[in-house]
Amino acid sequence: MRVLLYGSELSAATAAAALAWVGHQVQWLPHADAPWSALSRVDWLRSEPQLMAHLEQGLADGTLEVIEQLKEARTPEVIWLALSPAQRSSASALVEDPLLVDQQGIVLINNSTFPVGETERLHALMGMQHTSVALPDTLEEGRAWESFTRPTRRLLGCDDATGEQVTRELLRAFNRRSEVFQCMPRRAAELTKLAINGMLATRISYMNEIAGLADTLGVDVEHVRQGMGADSRIGFEYLYPGCGFGGPNFSRDLMRLADVQLQSGRYSALLEQVMDINEQKKETLFRKLWAHFAGELAGKTVAIWGAAFKPGTARIDHAPVLTLLEALWAQGIKVQLHDPAAVPALHALVGERDDLRTYTHDPYQACEGADVLMLVTEWKTYWNPDWHRLGSLLNAKLVLDGRNIYDPEFVASCGLMYRGIGRRADPKTL
Repeated sequence: MRVLLYGSELSAATAAAALAWVGHQVQWLPHADAPWSALSRVDWLRSEPQLMAHLEQGLADGTLEVIEQLKEARTPEVIWLALSPAQRSSASALVEDPLLVDQQGIVLINNSTFPVGETERLHALMGMQHTSVALPDTLEEGRAWESFTRPTRRLLGCDDATGEQVTRELLRAFNRRSEVFQCMPRRAAELTKLAINGMLATRISYMNEIAGLADTLGVDVEHVRQGMGADSRIGFEYLYPGCGFGGPNFSRDLMRLADVQLQSGRYSALLEQVMDINEQKKETLFRKLWAHFAGELAGKTVAIWGAAFKPGTARIDHAPVLTLLEALWAQGIKVQLHDPAAVPALHALVGERDDLRTYTHDPYQACEGADVLMLVTEWKTYWNPDWHRLGSLLNAKLVLDGRNIYDPEFVASCGLMYRGIGRRADPKTL
């Protein structure tokens, strides 16, 4: 099929590469805010496993073409929108262009997270001689290629048989293992995407509240988590306490759901609480540091492992580390930070600072001369450190685990103090 793909989101790049890979003729028009000349160099795109290799292969094979203006486009059979919420006006301008409006039978696939009802509005702007479907973005950063080409589910919002048929044919190569489409009306698909992320965020924030209570009561939250997860009505997914969630999509979708509630005249106290709890939890490690040193933080040096909002990505959008850094710097604390991918994004945001040193290769470099280690992002390289080496490097021999990935008793047996989210252990004295 001839596909015109518009946008510069990760979902746009992934769809461009994957659709070209299976033989569709894809013309990709990146948004003017991030043209290909700039987009091709950004770390978050280049660090996505397999993605750049497939983009380059598509360009070399001729199944993928990057264009700079709409007038370069051939008449498409499918228009695929993958834009940020702030770029809604660009979507409107595209679908109203005479080059497209004067054609017949184009299928608009809206892969953007826009307000509920936006796919219908864009369809009306294009004209009823075309059709439209909502296909909400369900990619996972850090494994975007895998989640697009081997999906476990896809929400497909369509109100006519043509839109469903064309979408199924377009994505047929990725639907052979099992039936992954969940079909429903367009508005229902748009709302379902937001509702899913709202539910996941609620589970995370609720578990973080329980972890805070466990800290107060001297209970190991891991026992509570295991007991809750064993209940078949609850399960274990998204039941891990931590120092807050971030990311460009998860955080944005939660705020979008709150906006939908507000615009419909329904105020959501629950969603407000979920977002407030998450912002508070981003300061959890700082509060533990403050408590340990009784507020005497002047002259301290803190090592941080992880800046990206999740493992596998170079992005720091809404990442917990940003709130943590501001709190540390406000107390005059020096930070030595290691992250295998997100250091360039961090420097692009905060600049070069005398109170920030960064490392991308050896994580132990960040711990040299530091008083405390804070684990913020659970990259696999951090899961099994040399505890005795860390004990010799950290002046205060304190580990603050923001993701609860370590065994408290084992860390304590190596002579370090461990403080997690609802978990703690101290070295045993003889």
